[in-house]
Amino acid sequence: MSVELKSAAALDVMRESGRINAEVRALLIEAVRPGVTGIELDTLAKQAIAERGAQPTFVGYAPGGKPPYPGAICYSVNEQLVHGIPNSRALKEGDIVSIDLGVTYEGYVTDAAVTVGVGSVSDKALELMQTTEQSLWAGIEAARAGNRLGDISHAIGSCAKHYGIVRGYGGHGVGRQMHMEPHIPNYGRAGTGIRLQAGMVLALEPMFAVGDPDTEEISDGWTVVMSDGKLSAHFEETVAITGDGPEVLTRIA
Repeated sequence: MSVELKSAAALDVMRESGRINAEVRALLIEAVRPGVTGIELDTLAKQAIAERGAQPTFVGYAPGGKPPYPGAICYSVNEQLVHGIPNSRALKEGDIVSIDLGVTYEGYVTDAAVTVGVGSVSDKALELMQTTEQSLWAGIEAARAGNRLGDISHAIGSCAKHYGIVRGYGGHGVGRQMHMEPHIPNYGRAGTGIRLQAGMVLALEPMFAVGDPDTEEISDGWTVVMSDGKLSAHFEETVAITGDGPEVLTRIA
């Protein structure tokens, strides 16, 4: 189950983990440009995390018999949805790239992702990214003590408009581990699911697609692509549920 922050000290450590995540993610966003490679971005992430006294959560992650993940970031370009392995592929003008980052600080994990346009992107790509990010903030607004898990899922899915909602992946609890219960679908019925309580920490993670939302995993054992080869977008923040409302931990205050 999601970590429950029962002390102010634990919340402060999660905040620091989130602050580091946000700072490193900002450096990565700034570094995105035509010609940069996934390996270069991954090297930047590893150095920046180490300089801040934290560890890259993803390195060596190997759930369910998967090969150990080699990167500090997931680097997923265009039709790649999530879990792309950093490689020598250079970004080009008009691409969109999802950068997913996990940071572990004093035993607490925060997880966040952003989809970034490379240079000037098409109106179609821009609208997809904007809609997916808007859905994330709708989900965050619903992450309130007393609400139900389905309220978050419903809020996210209601923003999808004409986009396909990816169904095989979603948000999750986070804290002492990267992936904890509950799983949080990006669609659902309001008023259903577990009751949200102050102290829970959730990673909300909408994923929308221009075309068919079906996905497949390629032969590297990690990279998930859209089956129809069309664009997808992915955003994520780590959110603490408090008595005063949702607190986004992976944002610079």
